[in-house]
Amino acid sequence: MKVKKFGVVGCGMISRFHARAIREIGAELVACYDRLPIGAERYAEEFGCKAYHDFQDFLKDPDIEVVTICTPSGAHLDPAVAAAKAGKHVIVEKPLEVTVERCDEIIDACEKAGVTLSTIFPSRFHQSSLLLKQAIESGRFGKLTLGDAIVKWYRTQQYYDSGVWRGTWKLDGGGALMNQAIHSVDLLLWLMGGVDQVSATCGLVAHENIEVEDVCVASLRFKNGALGLLEATTAAYPGYLKRIEMHGDKGSAVIEEEDIVKWDFAEPAEGDAAIREMMASKLTATGGGAADPAAIGHQAHAKQFKDVLDAIENGRKPLIDGYEGRKSVEVICAVYKAAQTGAAVKLA
Repeated sequence: MKVKKFGVVGCGMISRFHARAIREIGAELVACYDRLPIGAERYAEEFGCKAYHDFQDFLKDPDIEVVTICTPSGAHLDPAVAAAKAGKHVIVEKPLEVTVERCDEIIDACEKAGVTLSTIFPSRFHQSSLLLKQAIESGRFGKLTLGDAIVKWYRTQQYYDSGVWRGTWKLDGGGALMNQAIHSVDLLLWLMGGVDQVSATCGLVAHENIEVEDVCVASLRFKNGALGLLEATTAAYPGYLKRIEMHGDKGSAVIEEEDIVKWDFAEPAEGDAAIREMMASKLTATGGGAADPAAIGHQAHAKQFKDVLDAIENGRKPLIDGYEGRKSVEVICAVYKAAQTGAAVKLA
């Protein structure tokens, strides 16, 4: 029997993208839970599911097969572990958690329970990302030399004031890097491979009454010998599309949001003309969250949810499991440590 019935924990903004993705793949959203009863009631009315006011009652619902966690970042651990122990498969919105140790607790709980775990990183499912990954794996870049992730976004002071958890180490886990730029960090690691060492400077420059950074710059040394740069901010008005830049001694490519805007290689290949034609059409229709957190689509979430269900049905790991979700958190935590100590941090 195919797994296709979902329950959502946490009924804030991102949970609505989960609901739309669930519908798009032909699955069923059967239940929701939020610590605020009114939040669950409104969500249930909007998406036609059952609202629970008690989390244990939610977990006991026999119809729920997969639980998606949409709580604040530092509150992913407890519901994810509880869902695993209840025998539910688990999908966690990024980041998996806000420390490596808390990520490991979730991974361990899901492995012990024998349930599937996936971390939401939909950028990996964009066509542009897949084309870039394929070009790297086929050797078109030659020796990789530089890999950069640039996220120059804008968030108002009202954004941080809108929730007591926003801008806190405990529940946000960090600022511009952990919250906004983590998708780009994940994509950079997926493309470039593991990181050997980081150095960084972070600061709170433009916003008030928050604990975390709104500007961060980090330099990376990858295990393959290449160097890289992370730039992340929520204080760059009016906010620009995020960029991934890849360079090697035989080629370079740049992704801006979901679009390939540079595609230059020393040796031409079949398909390059089609890619450049696609570049000319500029597919991105929204700001991608550059200034508005809600200005994103749910289509890539849908592709990832579909992969998770296929993984469950066929007894394989999803393309982005807990270990993949852990990687970006490990690097970001190392960046924060480097910024706090003023010394380079070598990763295990």
